[in-house]
Amino acid sequence: MESSTPITWTVWRIDDNANTFVVRSGLNKEEAELLAASMEAHGHKQMYWVAPDETQRPDIAKRSS
Repeated sequence: MESSTPITWTVWRIDDNANTFVVRSGLNKEEAELLAASMEAHGHKQMYWVAPDETQRPDIAKRSS
């Protein structure tokens, strides 16, 4: 049975030294994709991507409990 809680999304970036950072979390998928596209459109050298918030991923939640 699926949860009725909406999934929230995080925008991540990776820099030239392979360090990853959360840009913003708690977004719906459309907001997250728009933010990632906006950051890339500004010519930033880093790569941006969108992923479900880790606290909502079953594989992550199982490891932390």
